[in-house]
Amino acid sequence: MEIDIIDLTDPEYQNLTPVQLAMVRAAQTKKNAIVAENDEEKKKLFYFMLSNNTARSNIRTFENERLDALAEEKIAAVREDLIQQIHFEAIASEGNEAGPYRYPENPNYNLSAPQRFLVVRNYYMDVTSDPATRLQMYTMDTLARAYLGEYYQTLYELLAQYVN
Repeated sequence: MEIDIIDLTDPEYQNLTPVQLAMVRAAQTKKNAIVAENDEEKKKLFYFMLSNNTARSNIRTFENERLDALAEEKIAAVREDLIQQIHFEAIASEGNEAGPYRYPENPNYNLSAPQRFLVVRNYYMDVTSDPATRLQMYTMDTLARAYLGEYYQTLYELLAQYVN
């Protein structure tokens, strides 16, 4: 698999942890799927316009440009998410005298509020696949109230959306 979702030098790739490399591969797979979907949409458009004798129209060119722009937006979102995940993983892999940072056993208070939000969200998304149980566990978590501060309600609303 060719990795072109982010540009890193060979030494930078060598310094990535196995978890970070898995993140890069997963993001590359998402990017490849977006590109394949875009190509398929452009092919469908071509065949549709060909069946209507308009394949050489400027409309096809403009529509292809629009589809390419949409695909590039999706790829940019995947790329940005990957960069944040890699950065977050680097921070999360650190630890203190109590061991590596992990929520709720050893929360990292050095993280910013949005990063704490991501830590707690990821914890609850991984802990169970049942949305109702996840929300109930979250409401009983007293550490989350103090750890998240103003983001507690935001995460509550997010988890509640999965229930409905």
